Amino acid sequence: MRQNYDFKTIEKKWQDEWLKNRVFEVDESPSKPKFYCLEMFPYPSGKIHMGHVRNYAIGDVIARYKRMKGFSVLHPMGWDAFGLPAENAAIKHGVHPAKWTYENIEYMKSQLIKLGLSYDWRREVTTCTPEYYRWNQWIFLKLYEKGLAYRKSSFVNWCPSCATVLANEQVIDGACWRCESSVEQKELEQWFLKITAYAEELLKDCDRLTGWPEKVLTMQRNWIGKSEGVEVDFPIEGMNEVLRIFTTRPDTIFGVTFMCISPEHPLAERLCDDKEALKKIRKLQREPEVKEGVFTGRYAINPLNGEKVPIWIANFVLMEYGTGAIMSVPAHDQRDFEFAVRYGLPIKVVIKPVDKDLTEPLTEAYEEEGVMVNSGAFSGLPSKEGKKAVADYIEQKGLGKKTVNYRLRDWGISRQRYWGTPIPIIYCDHCGIVPVPEEDLPVILPENVNLTGKGESPLKYVDEFYRTKCPRCGRDARRETDTMDTFVDSSWYFVRYCSLREEEAFHREKIKYWMPVDQYIGGIEHAVLHLLYARFFTKVLRDLGIVPFDEPFQRLLTQGMVCMESYRCPEHEWLFPKEVKDGKCIHCGKPVSVGRVEKMSKSKKNIVDPDEMIETYGTDTVRVFTLFAAPPEKDLEWSSQGVEGAHRFLKRVYALVYKHHKWLKEIDSDLEPSTRHSEAQRAEESPSSILSLIHRTIKRVTLDIEKEYQFNTAIARLMEFVNEVYNYEPKTDEERRVFKLALKNFLILLSPFAPHIAEELWRESGEKGFILEQPWPPYDEELAREQMIELVVQINGKVRSKMMIPQGMTDEEVVKIALDDEKVKQWIDGKEILKVIPVKGKLVNIVVKG
Repeated sequence: MRQNYDFKTIEKKWQDEWLKNRVFEVDESPSKPKFYCLEMFPYPSGKIHMGHVRNYAIGDVIARYKRMKGFSVLHPMGWDAFGLPAENAAIKHGVHPAKWTYENIEYMKSQLIKLGLSYDWRREVTTCTPEYYRWNQWIFLKLYEKGLAYRKSSFVNWCPSCATVLANEQVIDGACWRCESSVEQKELEQWFLKITAYAEELLKDCDRLTGWPEKVLTMQRNWIGKSEGVEVDFPIEGMNEVLRIFTTRPDTIFGVTFMCISPEHPLAERLCDDKEALKKIRKLQREPEVKEGVFTGRYAINPLNGEKVPIWIANFVLMEYGTGAIMSVPAHDQRDFEFAVRYGLPIKVVIKPVDKDLTEPLTEAYEEEGVMVNSGAFSGLPSKEGKKAVADYIEQKGLGKKTVNYRLRDWGISRQRYWGTPIPIIYCDHCGIVPVPEEDLPVILPENVNLTGKGESPLKYVDEFYRTKCPRCGRDARRETDTMDTFVDSSWYFVRYCSLREEEAFHREKIKYWMPVDQYIGGIEHAVLHLLYARFFTKVLRDLGIVPFDEPFQRLLTQGMVCMESYRCPEHEWLFPKEVKDGKCIHCGKPVSVGRVEKMSKSKKNIVDPDEMIETYGTDTVRVFTLFAAPPEKDLEWSSQGVEGAHRFLKRVYALVYKHHKWLKEIDSDLEPSTRHSEAQRAEESPSSILSLIHRTIKRVTLDIEKEYQFNTAIARLMEFVNEVYNYEPKTDEERRVFKLALKNFLILLSPFAPHIAEELWRESGEKGFILEQPWPPYDEELAREQMIELVVQINGKVRSKMMIPQGMTDEEVVKIALDDEKVKQWIDGKEILKVIPVKGKLVNIVVKG
């Protein structure tokens, strides 16, 4: 055994051994419980970043742990390989998107292997291959057969920078989710998937997702946006048309003083003569903080009181919600109030508080419940009762109907770009829209294209693709040239992993065994994009008889971001961390300004290259730091000192084994960890008892992993174990057997977090086989019983409380116990705490002001 921790040699050795022996490969095993662990697959952008490292390390710990716990674990990886960046790179660098993508995949795969991730690479999927995207096309055809895929002309979200359409979910605060350019409205023929057909089920089933973060469920519920209300028709004066509105506040209908319609409304062009003003409003439509409108010169008639009210076109009214037209009640809706004040429109109070009148003129809208006034026969009714009474009246008189509305709109999947799945549709002048027959799938994406990024699909100019024959009549026909939104690719990939690549895409028995995913891991930024679409596709596949379940992901972990402070030089703008030394720019020597800690990003150069970290410290160090620095769901602040600390810990582990390696291989410790060695040892209450220590460590680490994946505290327990035994020198054979038993179990506990060094030290300790294949050690409750110590709490140097606590708690845990103590609370209540100083295993000193 080498004396020094040579992580480069060790890590390469075990990565090769794992691949050669195919230890991560898994097949169905009906005799064992299954566990499907999945991290969101990456876009092959060229290099993994620290966010990837953290995400995949979290998943790898879970997969390895569950495997040791006796589960048959499916842990696959693939590539979300279609998309705009490849096409834009092709345009910029003159390289084909396929070449760019596959080269990136090759490099990124080598990086993932270097991280020691336990993936079954036989199951690798790459979404830009015909073998994969033929099934995108097959699913599309099934949706088309069921009326869930359709084509229509509509105003769409257009990103001028990406030169393509965006789904509603891809527009964030009026900007493109990818490049942050302002989104415009453009009228195009588009293909849509009818996700709204599943709106109610998607909403109801949120209640079943008990393993999901509540913040994600709240985002999905809000995006689906169920509202119960009334649709009412307002006749348009001088036209045989009506404006149909949807309102959840029929009790305010007597307070309508104007109407607003969306710039995209079908009647907008006919009602508004000022086309330039209409064009301006359309540009402002995705900027809700700017409330702009134009008066059409037309009027609508309130069907309940006969009043004539002006019709305006307003940028804050969206076609995606309701009917694209609203009745505006400025006295009781703040948005309408601001619009009315801006344009000098009337404000009429029809709801007042129960116990007082409103002071007019109003300074803001009164949006609470109250009593109806100025509302004809309904005046005097409490507004809650008035909602029902007015709604009933509207239905009885045939003026409208009660209805349920959803904010969710159908998913526009047409993209005017090349690098995506061709939509399998043919247009024939004789037969109309004709789906490509299943036996002709896949419709292959041609390679000989001229990429311009000018806003229309280049497939239109590839004659051998575009020109075809109608499969029905045999006449000349044209193919659809739009490609699918790449979120289609990721809406079912988790099902594809269940079958090996050479098998059929939907092997029902294998899907039944593996699905649903037990633990899914990825960023919260996908809460109303990928996660909602994946739920929709799962329900579609269920209705097609392919999957026997309703939801794809049992548990969801949304890991926090990896963050770091940024550095800025007055001469060289943003600097990489390695360009700063002693607070100065290495290029010009000027002092740099240090920015706040925020998400790592290429634009601000506050990034750390995983390759450089692995080269300097090794994979196991990088894994241990990212898992130790913060709980998985919290943001992680990058710290060079923290990385150094993780490296010192692993060197210490290595040194511990090296110190005893000469006799470790000679001692037999083939004993269950619960073996009771002697009454003397069991009766011993010393905290240095190795047997008790390892049982406490097994228990703590196991519970930390089982309870919300608290890997940071689990690693802290392992560090405490090393500190306790580092200077221990077993002398007798009995002591050596116990020590080796403890060390073996410690290495098993360490292995999910730092698998390479654990494998190496396992063998150097005289053990056989892979440590990954060892069972997770159980613990004896009696042996794991915590030793209690007395904790003294001082406030400004005076003893104010004493309590018994378990030995071995972290400083953070001890401080929390001290601050939560009732006696302590009495002394610090209302006072400013200046400092809290824990002294390991003895006391906590609290310094307060005054």
